[in-house]
Amino acid sequence: MALMIAIYGKGGIGKSTITTNIAVAFSQQGKKVLQIGCDPKHDSTFPLTHKMIPTVVEVLKQHRFHYEEIALEEIIHVGYAHVSAMEIGGPPAGVGCGGYAIGDTIQLLEKAGTYEQYDIILFDILGDVVCGGFSVPLQYAKYVCIVCTNDFDSLFAANRIISAISEKSTTYPVRLCGLIGNRCSDTSLIEKVCNSVQCNTISTINDSNEIRNARASGQTLFELAANDNALTHLCEPFLRIADYMLSDPECSSCVPLTDRDLFTLLMEHV
Repeated sequence: MALMIAIYGKGGIGKSTITTNIAVAFSQQGKKVLQIGCDPKHDSTFPLTHKMIPTVVEVLKQHRFHYEEIALEEIIHVGYAHVSAMEIGGPPAGVGCGGYAIGDTIQLLEKAGTYEQYDIILFDILGDVVCGGFSVPLQYAKYVCIVCTNDFDSLFAANRIISAISEKSTTYPVRLCGLIGNRCSDTSLIEKVCNSVQCNTISTINDSNEIRNARASGQTLFELAANDNALTHLCEPFLRIADYMLSDPECSSCVPLTDRDLFTLLMEHV
């Protein structure tokens, strides 16, 4: 059975960039990896595949929404470093529910025995919205990582995601593995929140034009580094994250703060 990891965080915080590079890091550890983009924008996996692949929703339309007619090769595409990629997709902006297809897709993969075909499955999940649809991966994932930066908005969103994890963990075996600080050198606020909710910081990734340029060019950092040794050191945090996740880390039960308590905590730091 694959180790399933869900990656959440505030919209625009860099989840997809983090996820694709972690996926390659796992692959370099000899693991067979599937990354599932759970955002209607379907822009999670293009650094792996170098294109925007057909989404599950688009393929469903071709089959008149008969899930049983879909072949896995129509929705799973192999990208850089042999990482498999899938985009669930969703309705056009402003129309319908963005999370409705996630649960059905996860059940489709389960029935097809997909989870037994991979060592690692990464869910890259839309923003800080943890509604019914977008919370479905919490019922399957063993670990959750939350991407944040050292600011109020992303940590406020992180605490709300922790609340959802805490709620789901009463029924499912999901646990918060920790926070990944992105685009920051100062981590004082992140550490303060981690101490308060009783979780840890998995890693911190400094702000880097090279990482932004990699995504803008439709590649992972590992692919750029393969042609430029000067970039190799930037891949090291992602390799450490993969090592950490494979070490069967102990995850204590997190204790989310109320919105108002978190507000007070963060304002005290200003």
